[in-house]
Amino acid sequence: MDMVLGKSATNIPLEGLLHKNLSVAELTEQAVKREEAVLTENGALRAVTGEFTGRSPLDKYTVNNELVAEKMDFTTNQAMEPEKFAKIYERLEAYLKEKELFIFDGFAGADKDYRLPIRVINEYAWHNLFVHQLFIRPTEEELAEHVPSFTVICVPHFEIDPEKDGTRSKTLIAVNFEQRVVIIAGTHYAGEMKKSIFTVMNYLLPDQNVMPMHCSANVGKAGDVALFFGLSGTGKTTLSADPERGLIGDDEHGWSENGVFNFEGGCYAKCIGLSAEKEPQIWNAIRFGTVLENVVLDDNRIPVYSDNTLTENTRAAYPVDFIDGAVIPGEAGHPKVILFLTADAFGVLPPISKLTPEQAMYHFLSGYTSKLAGTERGVTEPEATFSTCFGAPFLPRPAHVYADLLGKKIAEHQTQVYLVNTGWTGGAYGIGKRMNLKYTRAMVTAALNGDLNKVGYIHDPVFQFAVPTRCPGVPAELLNPRNTWSDHAAYDKQAHALAERFQKNFTKFTHVDEKIVAAGPKL
Repeated sequence: MDMVLGKSATNIPLEGLLHKNLSVAELTEQAVKREEAVLTENGALRAVTGEFTGRSPLDKYTVNNELVAEKMDFTTNQAMEPEKFAKIYERLEAYLKEKELFIFDGFAGADKDYRLPIRVINEYAWHNLFVHQLFIRPTEEELAEHVPSFTVICVPHFEIDPEKDGTRSKTLIAVNFEQRVVIIAGTHYAGEMKKSIFTVMNYLLPDQNVMPMHCSANVGKAGDVALFFGLSGTGKTTLSADPERGLIGDDEHGWSENGVFNFEGGCYAKCIGLSAEKEPQIWNAIRFGTVLENVVLDDNRIPVYSDNTLTENTRAAYPVDFIDGAVIPGEAGHPKVILFLTADAFGVLPPISKLTPEQAMYHFLSGYTSKLAGTERGVTEPEATFSTCFGAPFLPRPAHVYADLLGKKIAEHQTQVYLVNTGWTGGAYGIGKRMNLKYTRAMVTAALNGDLNKVGYIHDPVFQFAVPTRCPGVPAELLNPRNTWSDHAAYDKQAHALAERFQKNFTKFTHVDEKIVAAGPKL
């Protein structure tokens, strides 16, 4: 990928005690010895991130230089002047010079034709264990020849001065594509490292005709690939962890001429309310080598997954091969089915709908869902939102770049697309209840194995969806959301309110085919 990067990777002179590419056991030992984290009863390492238990999207910047000026969408991404970044970077070099640091060398991208060699530099051993488990770990031979094309420097204690540095706060996530470096300062939340590299891949890959995607992916025994798009908390990780299918990855993928490939070597699963009964694969993946983030422990250091005292956004980070049947390396063919996952806080979208190609493009661009509590700072209950391409915070380029790529690939491979509502039914948030996971799994299974090609459909007059009249394993009355509300007039009012939001949001897309615009909700 060097062809689309700047001239040289960062090369900071480091003179302190450097721990390079330590093993899982060594990093765990260091984290405990340095009192950064504690071992739990099930062998996982538990760390607490303090003030920040989610991402800080308002503190994320991209350095605006000649390399990116014509490709970046600076209407949705915050720009930082090169001079400001240079001053911060100069202070950072001095800060790091004699520090004790932990260094991981690895890759983003399982497909060797498109993978990105990365380096991550950490102040904390537990952060370095996190990236060791989340990114793709090199073989000994690959490590010997490893030259990073991008470096992430995660320094929670490095001081940012908003007045002097021109930032919004003392927290900073800054990406410099010319210098090939990401600076993360003022936050202990480990997810910032993962999402920074995702942002980098989202910028680089379209130039190589690869569609970068915020989705999970799995594959059936017959080689049929499925993609699950959705924001945090909508079910990407849970629904793709299927004992009957091989997990390719739980969050970030590319779709190239070769097929689908995972960007990562691990999973970052939400574990609030986790149970062995509902999510056995994730439950069993939490063991030695796993990093638990902000999970409450009891007096015997047993994780209490139902406790949201620290945050709703409790997490478990583990290698993908901790999931039985995971696909290693994370590569497979072209997808047969795509599922757009949304957690509808209005409670009016059907639990599953079949989309036309035009509707698929409309809803991909819309990216409707609800931000769930804890995934971002300040979000304490579900908030209806539109996140373009189901990943707006991580998309450096204009939305049409990603939408055009997806549209071409869906048409080329005749991929069927469904919209799945994992949110509320029987009423809006606070009145209705969250969709039963058992039923959602049954609907997803029916979509993947072709059962939904054998049933009748009704037309949703507001959202224009094709809604199945029956689905194996699901009560028929659940399939039409209006039937689940005791007050049909209240449902109609909520449905029209959401349709208006869709229409208002879509006005920002000015260069879209009229057929796609017409595929949206009607009042």
